[in-house]
Amino acid sequence: MTPKFVWYELMTNDCKAAESFYRQVIGWDAEDSGMADCPYTIFSAGAVKIAGLMAIPEEVSAKGIPPCWTGYVLVDNVDAYAERVQAAGGALRRAPDDIPGVGRFAVVADPHGAVFMLFSNTCDKAGEPVAPATSGHIGWHELHAGDGESAFAFYSGLFGWTKAEAIDMGPMGVYQLFSMGGEPAGGMMTKMPQTPQPFWLFYVNVDAIDDAVARVGQAGGNIVNGPMQVPGGRWIAQCLDPHGAIFAMVAPKR
Repeated sequence: MTPKFVWYELMTNDCKAAESFYRQVIGWDAEDSGMADCPYTIFSAGAVKIAGLMAIPEEVSAKGIPPCWTGYVLVDNVDAYAERVQAAGGALRRAPDDIPGVGRFAVVADPHGAVFMLFSNTCDKAGEPVAPATSGHIGWHELHAGDGESAFAFYSGLFGWTKAEAIDMGPMGVYQLFSMGGEPAGGMMTKMPQTPQPFWLFYVNVDAIDDAVARVGQAGGNIVNGPMQVPGGRWIAQCLDPHGAIFAMVAPKR
């Protein structure tokens, strides 16, 4: 099994407002997970669960971490992969722990500080295969890395992800496409100097980019880049939700 991103999570400081924003912009449904000890909302596209929404824990907020999206990579053994992350120069941000009835997870970071989750599931709700271009699903995974070349070496060594086309962006460097299990999945690039720290950016599929961009503004968000057409013909926009969490959208047409 090649590890892949299978779940996405928004930590924010106003869950009700965030739920309303993403319902309006993306069209997700939202329902409470029923976890009494930790309020957690599930975003869905049709019958498929896509992402989770939760309040930023106090211990995380105390570290100055703002609202943000994070991705979960499905692995067969969280504890073993957590050790491998550290052996490869990454960091363990939260030790492996169980989510009762769901699975096991750990919070880790690559050698330059981009955070992601390791996850193994004990239920049938995560890791379901979906058509990558389906509206409301995550259609692209983009790493704004501390150093694109060494970051790819880290993830390929850890997960077996493979290089696809490399796109020369001139002064912005090389945009390295990558595949997970043979399927095109995203790109990696060295972050821009003005970007405070490395991070993973997740692109949600929408039907048309201009309409989606208009919804972002109507719902109180901001566009930080785009709309723009990218190689292959698709249109993208990078956005901030009203609380400052960065996300992106991708569409087959303007």
